[in-house]
Amino acid sequence: MANKDFNKLSERQRNILRFIESYVEENGFPPTIRQIGEATNINSTSVVNYNLNKLKDAGYLSRSQHVSRGLRLVSQLPGERKGSRKNVQPAPKMLKIFKWGYIQAGKPLPTPEDAYPDEHDAVEVTPALLNGYDPAEVFALEVKGDSMIDAMIREGDIVIFKRQETANNGDMVAVWLSDRGETTLKYFHKEGSRIRLQPAHPTMEAIYVDARQCRVEGKVLSVIRHL
Repeated sequence: MANKDFNKLSERQRNILRFIESYVEENGFPPTIRQIGEATNINSTSVVNYNLNKLKDAGYLSRSQHVSRGLRLVSQLPGERKGSRKNVQPAPKMLKIFKWGYIQAGKPLPTPEDAYPDEHDAVEVTPALLNGYDPAEVFALEVKGDSMIDAMIREGDIVIFKRQETANNGDMVAVWLSDRGETTLKYFHKEGSRIRLQPAHPTMEAIYVDARQCRVEGKVLSVIRHL
């Protein structure tokens, strides 16, 4: 495809192509429509779809409507060295995990004990992030606060948990503090009849609670970084 044809595209369409190219180069598979929108400042997925279809008609992309991340660049972009493009691997099967809301990685945040996820509020993850567990056994929470910053968990990150009610010392867990009506994300340490909930922050102190008032709700499996 000649450079003059590329220059006939809108700036938005050129930005979409450049983002797809760089994403594939880094990851080996194409981005989602939502990721394309976020990277190119397009708030509507329908607008992203419209421009992807225009790029398909122009001969830059091929699309599969039946496969998640079903995009493929089929024409070389200006400035790209011939043969430099990384081979695109088949996109991994994506799994949807319900996001139950927020968890405070700081001071505990009051949260309803009996919460229900919004069916439309889910995150797509690769099977590798579940460490072999069934999707029905896991859930996701978005982090608020920065008490786990030294564990590389920051505000806006999505944490994937395995649903369980027990923990070993040193496990990073979501715990429900029944006497406070609060939930929090911390390292778990059992010390006799009390639990020490340890943050990963140089200036924050541990929270000590009666073991009878502390219920483990899930152990951290993986973290999706917020960029």
